[in-house]
Order: sequence, then structure tokens, then C-alpha cells
Amino acid sequence: MTVEALLGPDTVSARLLGHPGLLLGGPRALLLQVAHPGVAAGVAQHSDFASDPFGRLTRTLKVMDRIAFGRPEQAAAALAGLDAVHRRVAGVRPDGVAYSADDPELVLWVHATLIDTVLRVDARYLGILDEPARRRFYEESMLLAAAFHLPEVPGDLDAFRRYMAAALDRVEVGDDARRIAGQVIRPSFGAVLGPAGSVLGLLSAPLLEAVTADLLPSRLRRAYGLRRGAGVPPAAVALQVAATLSRLVSPRLPAALTRPGTLARATVPFHPGHGGAARPRQVGGRSSPANSARQRPGRASTNGKSTTAPVPRSQ
Repeated sequence: MTVEALLGPDTVSARLLGHPGLLLGGPRALLLQVAHPGVAAGVAQHSDFASDPFGRLTRTLKVMDRIAFGRPEQAAAALAGLDAVHRRVAGVRPDGVAYSADDPELVLWVHATLIDTVLRVDARYLGILDEPARRRFYEESMLLAAAFHLPEVPGDLDAFRRYMAAALDRVEVGDDARRIAGQVIRPSFGAVLGPAGSVLGLLSAPLLEAVTADLLPSRLRRAYGLRRGAGVPPAAVALQVAATLSRLVSPRLPAALTRPGTLARATVPFHPGHGGAARPRQVGGRSSPANSARQRPGRASTNGKSTTAPVPRSQ
């Protein structure tokens, strides 16, 4: 990390975005994103998520680190690469409606789900941020939105919360979203671990379902058919206890375990050919705002005033 970075070492983001606990929110963020039918179609038609979920996650996190915490020339190169990739992401949804990665409504929704997920995971499992720090984190996220040339974002945390509440009332879980959710909750480890990978996938599925159901809004949790505690009442109680203990321990982790770059390094062993540099392709399913962005004319408001942001339409 460098002091010349978009988000320097003294930011709230630098304290938070490398925390390994944020990986708990990855499935939640993706399931929120694909509740928008345009994002679901983009992931289904343009993403290799199903065949290489951990490789996709690692590359996403690396790109985010370069944009937020890298030198200016690194950030510019990463943004240009994403813009070139997303320019090719377009198609037609199953209902016949066209979508494109440069749709401001779609891009804002993906960006917003990532910010919201970071805040939700922190509140539930990490316990790092108080309310003033949450507000600073959101202000910093607006710097990222401006770098991505998002034309409209909510102007402060209160406006963002209103946007999310309205959006969550309107998005709907479709068939593509349910298929993607099944891949998220039951990921494939076979490419890395061979036959043992299938066993690991089966063993991890109840934990992924329990944590994801715990973090999702209740309406979407029901729409995806997920159950608190993966349908096992004692597991739901155990998860509550674990969340409480995690909030006590998490803020005390050594800085070496939470600095930016930690998340990407943590996922490297879980995908084949992890030394490769395959380019990101997908329009949704990111664990950071980086891979959700598409460069467009204009800048996000950073003056602390609320702007009118488009709410996702389910139709």
C-alpha cells in the first residue's frame, strides 16, 4: 500500500477490506446481485464462475487491491482493463429484455450490494466499525465509485440505506439466480482436490448455507429457499454464539492478518493454476466494487449530499 493510493493506509477501508472475515459475505453479495435479472443473465452467459469460483474470487480481489490501494499507474491500468472486459458483456435476458454491463442501474446495484455486504458482515461478525467509522467507510466507497465513473450514487450513508431498502423490496429471484445460488452454496473443489473435492463441497455446503442465510435479508432468504442454521435449530444457536465470539476476537487480530491483499492471498490455494493471470469476465458475482464497475462519463457525487440513485427494476 502506498500513500499515493486512492485509499491510503490511514483510511477505514485499509483497516477493513483485507480482513479475512469478509470472505463470509461473498455468497451473500453474489446472491443479492443476481436477484437483479440483468446481473443474473450476465453471470449465466458470460462468467466462468461455476468452473472456477475461487480463481474468479482471487483475481477479483487482486484487481480491487490495485485500484484501491495500489500506485496511481496500477489503479489506472486495472480500471482500463476492466473497462475493456465489460465493454463486451451484453446480451438478452430469458424474458427477452436486453442488458449491458454499461447500464448505470445494473452497475450501481452491483456496487451497492458489495458496500452493503461489507457493512453487514462487519456488524454481524467483525465488530470493527462504529457508526462514525461506517460513515467514513461509505464516504471512501464514493471515491471508488467516482474512479469507476458511476454517474449517480447515494450521497451519504443515510441515502444509501434508503436506496438499499427500496431496492431490496423490488428485486426478484429468478431461475438463473436460483441456479447460480446452487453453485455458490455447493462450490466445486474437484479441480483442486480431485475426488476429495466433491466430499469437501458436500461438507461445506451446510456451513455456507447457514452463514449466507444468516446474512441475507429475510425476503430473499426465503426466495432462495435457504434456512437459518441450514435447517438445524442447534446450528442456528451455535452460529449466534460464534458471531458474538467473532465480534470480540476480530478487532484484536494482528494487522499482518488484516491488511489489504490478505483476502487475495487467502484464496490462492483454492483454485487450479493459481499463478495464472486470467482476466475477469463476469458482470456480477464480485466480492469487491472493482469487478462490478464500468467506466462511464461523469462522476459520482462526493459532496456529502444525497443524489437520486436509480432503484433496480425487477421487470
